[in-house]
Amino acid sequence: MAAKKPEVFLPTLHLGETNSSGASVVAIDNKIEQAMDLVKSHLMYAVREEVEVLKEQIKELIEKNSQLEQENTLLKTLASPEQLAQFQAQLQTGSPPSSSQSQGTTQQPAQPASQGSGPSA
Repeated sequence: MAAKKPEVFLPTLHLGETNSSGASVVAIDNKIEQAMDLVKSHLMYAVREEVEVLKEQIKELIEKNSQLEQENTLLKTLASPEQLAQFQAQLQTGSPPSSSQSQGTTQQPAQPASQGSGPSA
């Protein structure tokens, strides 16, 4: 749904065509007004194009945000209360999880899953 690009025209000044200086000033004023209208139409076209790009980026970011919120909800349901408490403590102190802590958190959810699949197999 891109806006139609305005046609480009270049106004020409013919200063020697009139005998009266007043008519010449009017002609120049008209040419200036035409040039300003051309600049305005080009700017409006550029702004419309940018708005379309930004709308698409917003749409993609909303979709990504929704996906991350769903993932976050799932991870919260799978995490143990101890893991959630540890994570909250890390958020409050601003410290990133250490490698031993992150290994422990990734192994703990796997243990209940392996225990649950053992009896059913």
